[in-house]
Amino acid sequence: MLTNLRIFAVSHQTILSVHINNLCCYKIRASLKRLKPYVLLGRNYSSLPGLIGNDIKSLHSVISPPIAKIRNIGIMAHIDAGKTTTTERILYYSGYTRSLGDVDDGDTVTDFMAQERERGITIQSAAVTFDWKGYRVNLIDTPGHVDFTLEVERCLRVLDGAVAVFDASAGVEAQTLTVWRQADKHKIPRICFLNKMDKTGASFKYAVESIREKLKAKPLLLQLPIGEAKTFKGLVDVVTKEKLLWNSNSNDGKDFERKPLLDVSDPELLKETTEARNALIEQVADLDDEFADLVLGEFSENLDLLPAEKLQNAIHRVTLAQTAVPVLCGSALKNKGVQPLLDAVTMYLPSPEERNYEFLQWYKGDLCALAFKVLHDKQRGPLVFMRVYSGTIKPQLAIHNINGNCTERISRLLLPFADQHIEISSLTAGNIALTVGLKHTATGDTLVSSKSSALAAARRAEREGEKKHKQNSEAERLLLAGVEIPEPVFFCTIEPPSVAKQPDLEHALKCLQREDPSLKVRLDPDSGQTILCGMGELHIEIIHDRIKREYGLETYLGPLQVAYRETILNSARATDTLDRTLGDKRHLVTVEVEARPIETSSLMPVIEYAESINEDLLKVSREAIENGIHSACLQGPLLGSPVQDVAITLHSLTVHPGTSTTMISACVSRCVQKALKKADKQVLEPLMNLEVTVARDYLSPVLGDLAQRRGNIQEIQTRQDNKVVIGFVPLAEIMGYSTALRTLTSGSATFALELSTYQAMNPQDQNTLLNRRSGLT
Repeated sequence: MLTNLRIFAVSHQTILSVHINNLCCYKIRASLKRLKPYVLLGRNYSSLPGLIGNDIKSLHSVISPPIAKIRNIGIMAHIDAGKTTTTERILYYSGYTRSLGDVDDGDTVTDFMAQERERGITIQSAAVTFDWKGYRVNLIDTPGHVDFTLEVERCLRVLDGAVAVFDASAGVEAQTLTVWRQADKHKIPRICFLNKMDKTGASFKYAVESIREKLKAKPLLLQLPIGEAKTFKGLVDVVTKEKLLWNSNSNDGKDFERKPLLDVSDPELLKETTEARNALIEQVADLDDEFADLVLGEFSENLDLLPAEKLQNAIHRVTLAQTAVPVLCGSALKNKGVQPLLDAVTMYLPSPEERNYEFLQWYKGDLCALAFKVLHDKQRGPLVFMRVYSGTIKPQLAIHNINGNCTERISRLLLPFADQHIEISSLTAGNIALTVGLKHTATGDTLVSSKSSALAAARRAEREGEKKHKQNSEAERLLLAGVEIPEPVFFCTIEPPSVAKQPDLEHALKCLQREDPSLKVRLDPDSGQTILCGMGELHIEIIHDRIKREYGLETYLGPLQVAYRETILNSARATDTLDRTLGDKRHLVTVEVEARPIETSSLMPVIEYAESINEDLLKVSREAIENGIHSACLQGPLLGSPVQDVAITLHSLTVHPGTSTTMISACVSRCVQKALKKADKQVLEPLMNLEVTVARDYLSPVLGDLAQRRGNIQEIQTRQDNKVVIGFVPLAEIMGYSTALRTLTSGSATFALELSTYQAMNPQDQNTLLNRRSGLT
């Protein structure tokens, strides 16, 4: 095979130079490194990507396939539904790995970070490219843990379709709802895979019902299980009326047989499948007019004669329109049902050309790409994952970053295979790739071929906007499509082992922030300490761990603090004068402002100006005034937390000629702080949605514990043998809850948390908090 590859490399230098890195099992570093050029080593490939045995005919089709043969898909689900295991099986059956990786053993391809292997969870989204029956599939394995929801959001932006994985014994769970809503927001067609059909308590009927009720989706049953839980041995394909049985002697699930259902051997199963197929045809006909005409015309007498191909095409159209979701089932761990899932991905999910992106018409075939993830590699610097929407991208190409307003050059272009990469010479629209050499690009940046191309696209967008009476800002927003970053809810101080290591810590945090925009770093103005702000306990713990492993810094974390907010309950006015003489210049400003509460929830202060304010003066100093107001609202009078839900009205402003804008800003800021101090103040605390799944026997102690934590129970649902407690609980009370819950329930319960809103604290709890902060208790 090496000889063949050498011959091939000589004749097809432009197509590919192979860079595959040697993966040492169990000792893979999270920073994507150790890439040795032109060495053909590897993670036990059964064959090179696209090379089957000594056959090299499909290599070109894998590197630059036609756009109709590309599928960009993501795997999304609640934590522990089996996303990574499903990905592992997909890679094994598509011929990319020789052995089946296991999350419990810590040897999976996509969970390559040390922290992921230790915890058995997915933290970063790993992109993998593989080939299935002539289709190029770019697959992204996303996290299910609530602390890493942004990671899911970031990757859903660039997908054309998704596979939602469910635990068949639990159905729709808390995080499933969150990722489903995110997919709705980005209008992503999806198919459902009911995993863990072999698990005790698995119920196909219950899982389908929970999809219908909780997700408000219309499930299309394309498969039925043969047996459930311990008796699960195969599936029935409803569309083709065939049964798929896996060989019980086969360890890897590659051997399975497809047999047509016959009246002689399976009368009951055939009857059930025929009924399910007729119901499916009726369902699809209701949703697709073209198919309805076909059913009512040609095949109205006998639906059994309807060809499977016609039904499959109609299901594809319905999935694209997102009016229904195909449902498949299987068990990834027991290697059943994964190959039919892959067939469904290529058959029902859209290719890039079938998705309608409005901004593409403005580029007219020019390059338009979105950087959706940045990783830092010690040898090669920042690695940027990007999705190409239009045009072609090549190494040594200069590209313009619209968000950063700078031009950069791509040095190399790679196809991602978790943390191994294959170098390629060009990439066409619809693909996902990894680029080396972009120093300033961050997550969510839009990349185009040149500044003039961006301006031309903006002009076309503006003309289109005028036709449709839309404002230009909307055109700009579509042009620079980024990712919405949620506000962090936890923060703590982080300190280097010595002052000499402070620059190293700042560099590490800067790199981690480019990779993960939900991580915020700020300096405390009073103490000068570095503050780390994150999405949860696990998020901050992982960041701390990564600084230690990847940057070799033993940092110290302070105690975790909750990110409170503040507001005011009544109006208050204040006047302030600032009079300074610097050199021979006198700076004199007098300001009068009013702070008042507002009904609508607003993180930023609403700024208003009284009619008496001189318009010429306002033109000159508006920016300075607004900067002063914003900086005053960053630190409230009670806890120094951000102030929200307030309106600031400027009643008068007198400025001495020659006064600098900095002085105006400082005076306004001081005056607003005075007004906020005068008003009655209120602390707002983050309130979390909590969902606890617990066995009936342990329900009482769990409810008692939640009552002590100021929890508010909304409802208690029944999920087969378990109870699901749904309610709200303040974030401050939920720290360390996982340990407490394990102790109460002997490790049998699970819980999911998600930020709901900020609510006012009652006076007693507020006083306790303020006394604790001031050191009185």
